[in-house]
Amino acid sequence: MPLIEVEDLQIDFVTKRGVIKAVDGVDFQIEERKTLGIVGESGCGKSVTALSIIGLLDIPPAKVVKGKILFKSKNKIIDINKLNHKGSKIRSIRGNEISMIFQEPMTSLNPVLTIGDQITESIITHQNVAYKEAKTKSIDMLNSVGISNPSQRLNEYPHQLSGGMRQRCMIAIALSCNPKLLIADEPTTALDVTIQAQVLELIDQLKHEFNTAMLFISHDLGVIFSEADNVAVMYLGKIVESGTVEQIFENHKHPYTEGLFNSIPTITTDKSQRLVPIQGVVPDMFDLPKGCGFQNRCPKKFDLCKHKNPILKEISNGHKVSCWLYE
Repeated sequence: MPLIEVEDLQIDFVTKRGVIKAVDGVDFQIEERKTLGIVGESGCGKSVTALSIIGLLDIPPAKVVKGKILFKSKNKIIDINKLNHKGSKIRSIRGNEISMIFQEPMTSLNPVLTIGDQITESIITHQNVAYKEAKTKSIDMLNSVGISNPSQRLNEYPHQLSGGMRQRCMIAIALSCNPKLLIADEPTTALDVTIQAQVLELIDQLKHEFNTAMLFISHDLGVIFSEADNVAVMYLGKIVESGTVEQIFENHKHPYTEGLFNSIPTITTDKSQRLVPIQGVVPDMFDLPKGCGFQNRCPKKFDLCKHKNPILKEISNGHKVSCWLYE
């Protein structure tokens, strides 16, 4: 049994205008100490999937319609979708066995609490220790994420820190209880390039130090390549291709995945050579086309694509593709 297994997950957003299928039949699993990278354009359902795993998607207009999120908690298999998302059981898992590094630390950290208050709160809540011991561990965690003068930083507020330091504090909070699964939702998006590299190196180092599995969400293929063992490519709430990082980067099959790779420059790209963007725009989520969701942007479409939606099928050694070209 993998550490976590998501089966046929469907999440709708019920609005006055209609229903949006934000996540539509997603399946994946993450083994212990392994990293799954989810990549795709903004709005494809990456973050919504992550929030459902940690039990933070239980208020309107979001609605988990069906599916299972099976998590190995203390040698028992628990379906997170069946838990009361305000109950004690999910609170004992969230922040303790499953933690999350959010995309923007300035909006995730509480602006009126010191960094020390926010780290010690997590430790006291989940580890059942006294304040003095929690404070000592908070200092150790800040030190482990590379923050100088950790005793002083404990008494400072988020606005007194730089963006990179705030993100390091988020990492310290997420790892303070030594979780089994760490979810990183585009943790370097708001940072300068040089700080991005430092934070990614730090996450990778701590992942191995704490033996933590990871779900790493990004739209940056370079980051996914450096961090992930396996990759899932999402489009319009569905996984359209999945496999090992080598399969996706060296032998990708889906036209959307191919389009993503053609859209990024490489160090060997001639400056006179133009990049090839993905044509068209993402369809209106309230008025999705019949058949394959990518057909209006796909250069390889044919008649069947307009009438029937392909399903995700294995084509070789765990490499799966949702495309009629490989039926």
